[in-house]
Amino acid sequence: MLFQLRTDNHIKNSEELADRVQAACEGSLARQYADRLRRVEVYLKDVNGHKGGIDKNCAIEAHLDGHQSVTAHHQAASIDEAVSGAVDKLARALEHTLGRLDDREGHLPAGGGPR
Repeated sequence: MLFQLRTDNHIKNSEELADRVQAACEGSLARQYADRLRRVEVYLKDVNGHKGGIDKNCAIEAHLDGHQSVTAHHQAASIDEAVSGAVDKLARALEHTLGRLDDREGHLPAGGGPR
């Protein structure tokens, strides 16, 4: 799985930040989806710049092998909180998306009954 971190001009991109964000993503996503994820792109943005507030935005785009990408975003007071919230939302979105795809491939009826 390829990992990319991009930041705006208000957030200093460093190797330590990239390692922290990558560890958060891999810790939550790689266990279940390592065989299906091709690339994960994380975008960090400080909406208000130097003004402060609940303005750190994290958007994560997970590129799936053979399917459209899945995205999630979260806004919080700190970068770590924004990343954690976005990773949680992305995990739920991947579970939903891939669960639907698995159901379709397995021809599970709409009512969810036995196969």
